Amino acid sequence: MRALIGFGRTVADLAVTEAFYRDGLGFARVAPPEPVPAGQAEAMGLADRRATQLRMRLGGQTVTFLAVDPPGARYPGDPAATDPFFQHLAIPVRDMEAAMAQLSRLAPFPISRGGAQRLPASTGGVTAFKFRDPDGHPLELIFFPDGAPAARWRDAPGLFLGIDHSAITVADLDAGLAFLIGPLGLTLAARGLNQGPEQARLDGVDDPQVDVIALEPPEPAPHVELLHYRVPATRRRLSVGPSDRSATRYVFSAADMQGLSRRLRETGLAPQASADGTVIYCAGPDGHGFLFVRA
Repeated sequence: MRALIGFGRTVADLAVTEAFYRDGLGFARVAPPEPVPAGQAEAMGLADRRATQLRMRLGGQTVTFLAVDPPGARYPGDPAATDPFFQHLAIPVRDMEAAMAQLSRLAPFPISRGGAQRLPASTGGVTAFKFRDPDGHPLELIFFPDGAPAARWRDAPGLFLGIDHSAITVADLDAGLAFLIGPLGLTLAARGLNQGPEQARLDGVDDPQVDVIALEPPEPAPHVELLHYRVPATRRRLSVGPSDRSATRYVFSAADMQGLSRRLRETGLAPQASADGTVIYCAGPDGHGFLFVRA
């Protein structure tokens, strides 16, 4: 495994998505909408559908939005942070008040209750706000007051600085850790238990107790976070495919594709590879998508 090089989300309308991320969050188009590369479509089981992607960038990070025709299932109704298909993108900001003012013009659906929340110093002391994009995908604005996270983004230009991490909710913490540390080779960087009224307002969940675990890839990049809700327990289960609008993806680069495929199979997963072996797609233990491209 080399690096976490991007993220993916399946959406209904690329034009609507572009306007939201551009006008509300400062993203810029990398290229016009284009067909999904044949190898990726093959590995993701989309070769028989019309699959179009839009790549957008924020700072040094890229998100690829995917529209599929015919489309898959809509984003589930009444979503919650405890859903195992939850995956947010955390966007550090230079000024939370200014960022909230710009975002509010698009009237996104809030996850957090009562606006941005300042978390206790024991859990990092950050100020954060969670909300959803037009399809329902969660996002988080985050302000780091000091320390290493603030230093990492100090020289980034603009109001919205990039993508610091992407967090997924997992129902089985041990299985999630085994997958990310084992075949993917990520390293455990930090671990904590978040709870209390501020966390409840941030997540839009009553009385949560959530394990928050940071994992880093071998090369410097945005990192991965696992969110494991001890309370309330995750209950909803869905089978999510790449064409469904709740589908999300981490995009990693990898050098040894055959070895990676073997390690994934050894964990009991079912990776799908393109015919030329340059792309692998795999659903993780809780169904989150992982796309691997040859470095």
